[in-house]
Amino acid sequence: MSTVEPPKTTTLPPLIHGQRLDRATFHERYAAMPESTNAELIGGVVYIWSRVTFQHARTHGDLLYVISSYSHRAPALKSASKATVKLDDLAEHQPDCILFVCEESGGLIRIKDDFIVGPPELVAEVGMSTHPLDLGPRKLDYERAGVLEYLFIGIDPDEVRWFILRENRFEDLSPGDDGILRSETFPGLWLDPIALRAG
Repeated sequence: MSTVEPPKTTTLPPLIHGQRLDRATFHERYAAMPESTNAELIGGVVYIWSRVTFQHARTHGDLLYVISSYSHRAPALKSASKATVKLDDLAEHQPDCILFVCEESGGLIRIKDDFIVGPPELVAEVGMSTHPLDLGPRKLDYERAGVLEYLFIGIDPDEVRWFILRENRFEDLSPGDDGILRSETFPGLWLDPIALRAG
């Protein structure tokens, strides 16, 4: 018996980098694309991504360790990496890391058809060459959807920014006198940007 799946057959047009779509159309076409496709809908625009560099993957791994370790402190918290998040009609992202309160504990997200719908309480992204996108349209999507905190870690140039949603607008979270960034939503979730960059 063969274990090789036959190629998908579809009459749907393929996703094209840069095209404008609503989220429902994007989701349907994405499902029909080859499994190796990595795409997101950001601000109503399709982005198709290429391979991931070692530096991005290493930073992503360190960040995931911090967030997943924190999530194990309480049964009401969950973390995930690269999960599809349906934010609204203009946005379907696959964030590097998310931290959220479970639906049954009063969290913001819902799980429907094994996808996350709505804004996680915290989203974290690592950007290698995508600073303008991550701090522009992607940030606007998270802000519009009601994500409470957005952590961006940029590589080359190095940059760490943690945003807090206040009155429906993101504001920069200021570090303490010791240089540590401290979440306002999740007590005890701290980040030392210098230590993170040093691995």
